[in-house]
Amino acid sequence: MKYYLAPMEGLTDSVFRTLHHEYFGGVDRYYTPFFSPTEVHRLTPRELRELDLANNPAPTVPQLLCKNADDFLWMAGQIADMGYEEVNLNLGCPSGTVTAKRKGAGMLADTDALDAFLERVFDACPIDISIKTRIGYQDEGELPELLEIFGRYPIRELIVHPRTSKEMYRGVPHLDAYDYVCANTKIPLCYNGNVSTRADAAYIAVRFPQTEAIMIGRGLLQNPALLSDKKVTRMLVRDFHEQLLGRYRVVLGSEHAVAGRMKEIWLLMSGMFETDKKYVRRLQQSRDLAELNGAVMAMICELPLKRPEEFNKRSDSLL
Repeated sequence: MKYYLAPMEGLTDSVFRTLHHEYFGGVDRYYTPFFSPTEVHRLTPRELRELDLANNPAPTVPQLLCKNADDFLWMAGQIADMGYEEVNLNLGCPSGTVTAKRKGAGMLADTDALDAFLERVFDACPIDISIKTRIGYQDEGELPELLEIFGRYPIRELIVHPRTSKEMYRGVPHLDAYDYVCANTKIPLCYNGNVSTRADAAYIAVRFPQTEAIMIGRGLLQNPALLSDKKVTRMLVRDFHEQLLGRYRVVLGSEHAVAGRMKEIWLLMSGMFETDKKYVRRLQQSRDLAELNGAVMAMICELPLKRPEEFNKRSDSLL
């Protein structure tokens, strides 16, 4: 089984991906948060930095959020010129601001337009295309038609989050719908959704043997060592934190921006510890970088790390 880190906007940038790969590992492929090419056809300094292979030593796949075939093909060409061999099309983002523009999972609502888009990009794209999708826009009854459309194209890999766009992240994934996908496509499959522990991943692997990969998002942020074979110690976690902090100071510049980014990450990473609520409250209430760093260091130095067996239990997130 292969394991991927899901793209998470504002969290899994090149700094996080690089340091996760260096300190924890266990991930076979990292996906970037989406880029949205426009008719301007110019990469911003941030996009250039995030896509530069020198800043992505770990195996990385850029993801695009785009409904215009010409814009997609232009940026795919830029990505190919930078040395990448694959680009991922985002048909899964359920955010209202995204779907209202008929992007992300919003593209699933108009299957004729989706089919025309795919025909155009697969005909001219210079590198392989994988797709991350939901099982429908309104309901899972749309899934058979979507699979029929996907089956017309040489999709490198289909990453399936078995919820509809309208469900956002509510409830539990429709594993029966994912079972239908497994039975009705020959496209290589990756499962995504509510995998929080190693036991969750093992359950998916056993229940769906056609699955070649599992993509994990929040579960890997809550425990960056989830897939690691390394012995996780306070020293390792502290070094990881200090490297993150140092590199974000260089990349983001503003201490306010650094504090905001680190707070988002650590509100999830606190899941590595036998968390006392007062430590999380201190983290939440930190007003600047100095207070945030103090809250994080207190957590690292004073709270016990969760035992490995805690991450080997099956969670209830897939039931």
